[in-house]
Parts: sequence; structure tokens; C-alpha cells
Amino acid sequence: MSLKAVLFDFNGVIINDERVHEKLIEQLLVEENLRLKPGEYQEVCLGRSDRVCLLDLFTRRGRVVTEDYLMRLIQRKSQAYQRELATLETVPIYPGVADLMEKARSAQFVIGVVSGAMRSEIELVLHRTGLTEYISVIVAGDDIKTSKPAPEGYLLAVKQLNDRDPALKLQPEHCLVIEDTFAGIAAAKRAGMQVVGVANTYPYHMIQRQANWAVDDLTELEFDRVQRVFDGTERTEAIPSEG
Repeated sequence: MSLKAVLFDFNGVIINDERVHEKLIEQLLVEENLRLKPGEYQEVCLGRSDRVCLLDLFTRRGRVVTEDYLMRLIQRKSQAYQRELATLETVPIYPGVADLMEKARSAQFVIGVVSGAMRSEIELVLHRTGLTEYISVIVAGDDIKTSKPAPEGYLLAVKQLNDRDPALKLQPEHCLVIEDTFAGIAAAKRAGMQVVGVANTYPYHMIQRQANWAVDDLTELEFDRVQRVFDGTERTEAIPSEG
């Protein structure tokens, strides 16, 4: 078994924007005459798509929303997100992301993004940060109805990469996923993939319990060591950094 693809989550792995999302969800609820409870965003929304997050928040409050209205809510929030990013001189990308993608490309791994975020948001950030050139496929929240921890997004990424290059013959076990939330880690594992958990959202010791291995930040991830795990020449337990 060999490593062929590296699949990145987006929010919390590529871009440090969870506070922005929480603010916008709170603002959206206020516009609907509702309130976000303390800790509720972390409980309901972290690692999940806007669709599932908003649907759960409204359901908890006894509000029934049609599919059409839910899509309008999602679009309102996405447009607010893009306006928010437009006000920032520098997009808050996590340290080490660009270097890691460059190393992955140099090692001839294909690279994808699998996220519950809207495609327009992902493409905007990738374009503004110059990361678009590294990405072969994007699976976004508007591509699938399910949300992490369901594995469909990661399985769709495998299909799209194979459609793009049939000679790749990619299988889930050839993929390394980089995630920051428990829902994302669970989704990747359910898809049959190995996962690096990066301690951007939760403490290292909590991420380490969930992922195949963990790093404090992306600058610590070494593809040569990961490849040896995939090749079977090094045990997984040897990979985690000193947390």
C-alpha cells in the first residue's frame, strides 16, 4: 500500500476562521429573532456543514424550515462570509499550509480539499492565498447532502480524482486526511482513510486519542515518515510528535 493522495479539511486546517463563522451564525440567528446559546456553536457546528448546523439550530428551537428557505439561509451566511473576508488585508491561513502542499506536490501526491464549506468560500480563499494551483479536486458542502462525520465527502473525492486520472487507481486506503475536529476525523476513518489530527481547534491530547496520529501544527508533518507507515516499514505509533 502506498500513499497517493492528501486530502485537506478547510476550516480549521487551511484557514483559521472559526471565530468568523461563529459570529456569522450568531448574526444570522439574531436576524431570525433567535439566540445562540453559550457553547452551542462548538457543540452543533464544529466540523459540520452549514446545512446541518443551521438545520439543527432551528430544529432545537422548534422552527421548521423548508429546503428552499434553508438554502436562502446558507446563501445569506456565505455572502456575509465573503464580505467579511473582503475586509481583511491578509487571509488568516495557518502556518505551514503552503509549504506542506508544495512538499505533497513534490512527492507527486495529488491534493484535494473536502469540506462542509460552500465552494464559493473555498475557491475565494484558495485564490486569494495562491493555493489554487496545488488543488486537484474540491468537494464542498454544496456537493453533498450529508455532513461529516458521514464519509460521503471523502469517498466522493476519491471518485473525482479517479475520474480525473483513471491511471491513478486511487482507493481510500491510499489517502491521508488532515483534520482538526472529531467529526472530520470520524468521517475520514469511516471512509477507510488514515488521519492526521492537527491541534488547531482541540488540544493535542484530545486530537491524539481520535486520529491515527497527531501534530501540534502542520509544520511538524513529515511526508517521508508518513510514507514509511503506508509502506509498512514504520509503525504508526512512531509518527506522533511530542505533544
